Amino acid sequence: MGRLVVLALLGAAVALVGERLVAFRERVAASREVEPVEPQNCRLVEGLEHGSEDVDILPSGLAFISSGLKYPGMPNFAPDEPGRIFLMDLNEQNPKAQALDISGGFDRESFNPHGISTFIDKDRTVYLYVVNHPHAQSTVEIFKFEEEQRSLVYLKTIRHELLKSVNDIVVLGPEQFYATRDHYFTNFFLVLLEMILNLPWTHVLFYSPREVKVVAEGFHSANGITVSLDQKYVYIADVMAKNIHIMEKRDNWDLTPLKVLPLGTLVDNLTVDPATGDILAGCHPNPMKLLLYNPEDPPGSEVLCIHDVLSEQPRVSTVYTNNGSVLQGTSVASVYKGKILIGTVFHRALYCEL
Repeated sequence: MGRLVVLALLGAAVALVGERLVAFRERVAASREVEPVEPQNCRLVEGLEHGSEDVDILPSGLAFISSGLKYPGMPNFAPDEPGRIFLMDLNEQNPKAQALDISGGFDRESFNPHGISTFIDKDRTVYLYVVNHPHAQSTVEIFKFEEEQRSLVYLKTIRHELLKSVNDIVVLGPEQFYATRDHYFTNFFLVLLEMILNLPWTHVLFYSPREVKVVAEGFHSANGITVSLDQKYVYIADVMAKNIHIMEKRDNWDLTPLKVLPLGTLVDNLTVDPATGDILAGCHPNPMKLLLYNPEDPPGSEVLCIHDVLSEQPRVSTVYTNNGSVLQGTSVASVYKGKILIGTVFHRALYCEL
């Protein structure tokens, strides 16, 4: 009888895992293809051979780009090279990416940059906050940007027990930011199990020197995060749930859910158009190709724009799609005066004049 019980339990477990695997394939849109939508005036950005995972553009048109992310389960074509931060001046007629030097005693060899966010202080000093994964940990690095020297000065590393599996951040004040946690577990195999079982265990936290707390939870994989132009609303991408959460920011930094925008594609990083307030979303139309990378059948790219975000019926338009022949694994898109910079997890970036 004992053996029959064991066999029955084993059979039930196998059936459950099988059912969840089928559901997982459906959730990640493993077979989805896209029709090309490509602006005419586009070119690949040279120098970003190992990724352009996140982009943040200053009001002046200077664009920061994080490159060289080593993320578990994703392809990596330069495993022995540290990550870097690049700069592009979008005011130039033919802007190029320039790697920024980092001074101040920062450990550049273990640099593994992920999400980034800028903050301009009252004295117009520009600070760059970078999610970093040195030695498979999660920290937030603070740098001061020296515009004349086109370099970064390392200031501080932020560590906290709640800063685990950090994906992206948005900075709203001196050492005040929201950060997303994209996985509950840190062990790679448990992360896979978490994804297959579709566990809504990730969250958004608020960090300040005085207080660190979880302010929103119940996400399957909280990913990109940004804030409205008036800083009253916070937008959060739940990549595995294929949607964007719109939340209202309270005076105590808590977040109140307002609505969820389903998009039918895996949403990565988010930015806001400084001219319109619309949301730009870098998306993965067929993410299984990211996990099972085949250069003969590479992952495609997709950029969506969500208009009138706070209205009763927001409108979604397609800005860019490609089957991987030009751009692979889009993670972000950001605009500046009719120009758009589209970044990828491990591939190059695309610069277009709209």
